[in-house]
Amino acid sequence: MSDPETSKPISPGTRIGHVHLKVADLERALNFYVGVLGFELMQTYGDQAAFISAGGYHHHIGLNTWESKGGSPPAPGTTGLFHTAILYPTRAALADALHRLIEARIPLDGASDHGVSEALYLRDPDQNGVELYRDRPPEEWPRNADGSLAMFTRPLDLEDLLAARDT
Repeated sequence: MSDPETSKPISPGTRIGHVHLKVADLERALNFYVGVLGFELMQTYGDQAAFISAGGYHHHIGLNTWESKGGSPPAPGTTGLFHTAILYPTRAALADALHRLIEARIPLDGASDHGVSEALYLRDPDQNGVELYRDRPPEEWPRNADGSLAMFTRPLDLEDLLAARDT
């Protein structure tokens, strides 16, 4: 796995609001979010919490072990977070994310073209759902005759997505 301190950061245009995840192992979570996805480590709070961001913001994701150190993921059929959605600013940036996952041998749960967006679905080391996606420009969104959205779910062509990667 990549070293979190020497990993190339992802695009600073990447945006999510703010999410705080309970994790079982802080170092393992940092290896995934910083080492693989490329978020930047902003601050640690002892060995119990870390705050990471894209582009130097104070934090987009908080990771903590306050109630979960050594814990197990929630059992199937229980309530909780379905996934954290991380919005990439361009198709090339999403292609770079896919490349990082392939290099780190992180399996995908799925990859979908929704008409309005292209999305990669996976799990972090604590089995939290993660969606990496990019929106299409609104003028490209599929619409019904009355102008309403006509979203769909079709398989995403991963080879075509990888071809969009800036190298």
